[in-house]
Amino acid sequence: MYLQHFGLKEMPFSIAPDPRYLYMSQRHQEALAHLLYGLQGEGGIVLLTGEVGTGKTTLSRKLLNNGPKNITYAWVVNPKLSVEDLLATICDELSIAYAPQTTGIKQFTDLISEKLIQIHAEGRNTVLMIDEARTCRLRCLSSCAC
Repeated sequence: MYLQHFGLKEMPFSIAPDPRYLYMSQRHQEALAHLLYGLQGEGGIVLLTGEVGTGKTTLSRKLLNNGPKNITYAWVVNPKLSVEDLLATICDELSIAYAPQTTGIKQFTDLISEKLIQIHAEGRNTVLMIDEARTCRLRCLSSCAC
């Protein structure tokens, strides 16, 4: 109905952030520049913070779509998981195969470490992006109730 009436090419107001429609304000440009600078290093943590609705997720998607090609990205969009499920999600994002009965933190971290070594040997870097990281259990990497 909307498409035909308004002559649109796609449905408007998608619930998923679409970086094609991100207005790159001065602050967004600065944030993207800081993220890109962080990707050029040899490791570390880059934190992007801001109020709800300011475009953090959309900017992250823009980085995933347009970021450096020598990087393997893993993007976790639902960090409210158990530690085991979070590590399984990271494995999924990095295309790491694991047996369905894999449940131990050590098993997952060993698989992830092996993959990171492989990616590094290929001359690539790996970036783990966690959306809504303030709710993430990685803060303590244990089964405590964060």
